[in-house]
Amino acid sequence: MKKLFCAILSFLMAVSVAAQDRTVQNRPYTDLRPFHFGILVGTHAQDLELVGVGPQTVTLADGTTQTYTITTDQDRYDYGFNVGVLGEARLGNYLSFRLAPTLYFGSRHVTFHNVGTEVPDSMASRTQNLKSVYIACSMDLIYAAKRSGNHRPYVMAGISPVVNLSGKSDDIIKLKRYDLYFETGLGCDFYLPFFKLRPELKFMFGLTNSLDTGHAARLNDPSTRVFATSVSKARSKMIALTFYFE
Repeated sequence: MKKLFCAILSFLMAVSVAAQDRTVQNRPYTDLRPFHFGILVGTHAQDLELVGVGPQTVTLADGTTQTYTITTDQDRYDYGFNVGVLGEARLGNYLSFRLAPTLYFGSRHVTFHNVGTEVPDSMASRTQNLKSVYIACSMDLIYAAKRSGNHRPYVMAGISPVVNLSGKSDDIIKLKRYDLYFETGLGCDFYLPFFKLRPELKFMFGLTNSLDTGHAARLNDPSTRVFATSVSKARSKMIALTFYFE
């Protein structure tokens, strides 16, 4: 019994010490600043939701017509990276506003399959590696829970205007220069001795038709043009895992 009492007492003392350690907060006043800056780095995956036009009647070089049905899809995820800076303003005990200009480097692998009957081998399929470089400026509202020890979870939502810096004149499909994303996600603040680390998982959804519908008419190769006109709409999507250092 005496040994059991000593063991229980030792356990309670260890728990008490651990509880005291948990109450020691790193950077206790960092969230009271009216405004602060930081940097961000991360990785992301881009997706493209494509809407096809269905069967197309094409006039061949000899004057005859042929009906093609071409399906278009992004067949895989290629991961890119993102880097940027941020400025965050405190709006209250639980609410803040973040402005984060960011560069996104990535790509999308798009395949075109001609499923029409009597399709020559030269018109059976095409592939395109659609590289993209975006300048985005996220404008987000962040609602955080009460800080517990050295961590604080939160949810966020906002919009992000985007400028597309990529695209070549001989691409099969081309995206517009400008787009607008709605973004939402969640994360958690970790208060370290010298800075605050914030991992965040964010989902971004394009709000506009990002396809440059006039690009097909500017293509010089007729065999490529029929693949370009097989798509009527495109909506961009992105999943980003970002680490903020504040």
